[in-house]
Amino acid sequence: MLDYLELEADLTGEEKLVRDEARRFVEEKVKPDIGDHFEQGTFPMDLIPKMGELGFYAPNLEGYGLPGLGERAYGLLMQELEAGDSGLRSMASVQGSLVIYPIHAYGSDEQKERWLPALGNGEAVGCFGLTEPQHGSNPAGMETRAEKDADGYVLNGSKTWITNSPIADVAVVWARDVSADGSPVRGFLVETDLDGVTTNKIEDKLSMRASVTGEIGLDDVWVSEDDVLPGVEGMKGPLSCLTQARFGISWGVVGAARDAFEDALQYAKDREQFGGPIARFQLQQGKFAEMATQITNAQLQAHRLAELKERGDLRHQHVSMAKRHNVRVARDVTRTAREVLGGNGITTDYSPMRHMENIETVYTYEGTDDIHTLVIGADLTGIEAFE
Repeated sequence: MLDYLELEADLTGEEKLVRDEARRFVEEKVKPDIGDHFEQGTFPMDLIPKMGELGFYAPNLEGYGLPGLGERAYGLLMQELEAGDSGLRSMASVQGSLVIYPIHAYGSDEQKERWLPALGNGEAVGCFGLTEPQHGSNPAGMETRAEKDADGYVLNGSKTWITNSPIADVAVVWARDVSADGSPVRGFLVETDLDGVTTNKIEDKLSMRASVTGEIGLDDVWVSEDDVLPGVEGMKGPLSCLTQARFGISWGVVGAARDAFEDALQYAKDREQFGGPIARFQLQQGKFAEMATQITNAQLQAHRLAELKERGDLRHQHVSMAKRHNVRVARDVTRTAREVLGGNGITTDYSPMRHMENIETVYTYEGTDDIHTLVIGADLTGIEAFE
């Protein structure tokens, strides 16, 4: 596996164990069938409890049966899962960073005891309801409302492009509490079998086909006061979750790029034209040198993010830079790797085009490339482009 600057030589024994376990899982359980799942538009549901058994959901958190590993170990896990498919990493990332994390960070003791063990071992599946049909890059403009009644809240609104929603048992829904001064954003734990909840699947995707994506409809849905996340109010809640998830994405896309590179490199060594392997041609070697350099730069950013996160110095602008840069790298590398494979590269027999199509989604979700560009620009200049 490409590690040109030998960054993984510095991994701890625990980190190597996580990497190797995840890599073995992907090779044995994911890669043999993932092309078929992508073609059919299905997710390998049997892997959900298996990933739970292996501790793949929020492994960087402690308590309630969660592994309590370091941040680099978590990043390595995301990297190896996305080497299998972005849909697999998305499922684990949403379950861990966007569902388990907010309950762990902002939930009551009762909420933690009820949900964290089941979500951590894969018995329950969660989703994260923030994006709305008219509010993607500007989530603060959300229209989903929560209105207080005698002993709970009534929710109305809709969310879209929600990973896991059609298979979720619980949704972390962010809504404006219109009964409170200033209508602050609050988090609600909404069980998907409640009256008034719908989770329709989004069909006909050309990207992230091996991922379950849907909507959340809320029509006079009543939830108890006990289902409100008590530890946070305002946009800090959902945005802090997204910072966790974007950290994982910054690592994950390195795995997709590396897998596409490795597929193309092996193909170039095996494929013979004009009396020998195409890997001997200068044009092909130039492509591999550039891809390897780009991947290495992405690996450096990912490893540095983990160091900053471990010591408590990570800022969300750091994550924006890494997400923006590393997804761009994956976008370029997967396309170039597909070129190396020629006509064979457009089939599901090889990974680059599948990764290439998936990365178009990753380029857009959890902050578009444009939005992360403006986040970095505002940090550098001190001037918000959003205002």
